[in-house]
Amino acid sequence: MIRRQPFAFGEKVRHMARLRMGEGILRRKPIEYIEETEVSEGPRLDRSLGLLQLTAIGVGGIIGAGIFTLAGTVANGTAGPAVLVSFLVAGVASACAALSYAEFAGLIPKAGSAYTYGYAVLGEFVGWFIGWDLLLEYTAIVAVVAIGISGYFSFLVEEMGANLPHWMLGAPGTGNGHRIDLFAAVLCLLIAYLLNLGIRSAARFETFVVALKVLVVLLVIGAGLFHIDTKNYHPFFPYGIGGAFTGAATVFFAVFGYDAMSTAAEESRDAQRHMPRAIVYSLVISMVLYVAACLVLTGMQDYRHIDKESGFSTAFKSVGLTGLADVIAVGAIIGILTVMFTFMLGVTRVWFSMSRDGLLPEWFAKTHPTRQVPSRVTWIVGVASALIAGFVPIGSAAELTNIGILLAFVVVCTAVIVLRYRRPELPRTFRTPWMPVVPALGAVFSLWLITFLQWETWVRFAVWFGVGCAIYFGYSCKRSVLAGRQPAE
Repeated sequence: MIRRQPFAFGEKVRHMARLRMGEGILRRKPIEYIEETEVSEGPRLDRSLGLLQLTAIGVGGIIGAGIFTLAGTVANGTAGPAVLVSFLVAGVASACAALSYAEFAGLIPKAGSAYTYGYAVLGEFVGWFIGWDLLLEYTAIVAVVAIGISGYFSFLVEEMGANLPHWMLGAPGTGNGHRIDLFAAVLCLLIAYLLNLGIRSAARFETFVVALKVLVVLLVIGAGLFHIDTKNYHPFFPYGIGGAFTGAATVFFAVFGYDAMSTAAEESRDAQRHMPRAIVYSLVISMVLYVAACLVLTGMQDYRHIDKESGFSTAFKSVGLTGLADVIAVGAIIGILTVMFTFMLGVTRVWFSMSRDGLLPEWFAKTHPTRQVPSRVTWIVGVASALIAGFVPIGSAAELTNIGILLAFVVVCTAVIVLRYRRPELPRTFRTPWMPVVPALGAVFSLWLITFLQWETWVRFAVWFGVGCAIYFGYSCKRSVLAGRQPAE
């Protein structure tokens, strides 16, 4: 009796093809392999950042538009005095993701952040998907922040009596005679230049500017305490509890920044100890300042009269402190500037890491021979963000952000649970508490926030994802470093 063959020839070929494709999509970069190869091979970054510099980069990425813009916006139209609750809810939700990042940062102290973590735990395609998405998201954030600073800067220049030509004050279609937002474009190029000076010089500048920003916020809080009228806190929930939670969805985007900071892990002198601490410290410092600032803002002025764009400046003008209002405007420019630094640092390190892994051309991973920074990708990101900032209205540019970062949070929170049960024996310098509840809450909250995004955001995301899939299956899957090596896990 002839035994029936399980596969015909054609079916066997198709089966083997599916296996090879699955190996490409699902292959993971073992954590031991990351340490062995990236310490001894390929381009490396300068390990010079200490705990203070890392914390400053994190605070620089978190504190910015949240205090100087979003607090007033949410207080006036969504939550009222309960904007305080909005920030607390968003902070707790963000902390769930931050603790997951902290565990990974101590376990895998390499450039790339969510991209690297996803690659090591959930497979190459998931890593590519997150990395590719963050390239767009972080670059767009840099451009959006630059446009916001440009608006403040133009206002201050005109307050000093200078008449600026209309062609340089905004992107086409944003105003009469506007051709380019010149301030925003130049600012992006200046940040790229700063990062190309080397991580030591750039980190010193960032630390100094963050210190100035914190001093301005403390000045706002200290001066405002003497002008609080407790009557302004009533009613505390004018829009109900739901208004406070809706406000949390809005301000959530002001309480991350540690994710971009974690991309600098490979430039830390002692990443396994310092990175988890820097993530936790930066979030705690920022949340304390956010809560105190919200108490002052809503206590100084009736929430219905708070200006949505420059809440603190108008609040201090309402109590006769006009000079301090101008100081706050300058502080807002300084405060938001540090956000640009953090996110441009983040996108260049993600790009560098993807190129070193072979998923993008290795040419991008080349570092400067003496400064040890990825100069090529830094200038490319600087020019790309300058073009977006100069020629795209802020509303359209802002729609390119948010979804990718939220998806990165979902991936990191999921991956930390998977790895804890898959590899419990790995030495962890920081362990996410209350596993798996904390990371699960971080993932669920991020998915919930995604449902608030506009359909246009989903369309842009789908287009960018489609382009990414074409590049991955046409180039990255075949050129990946792991495609030519099969390290044992």
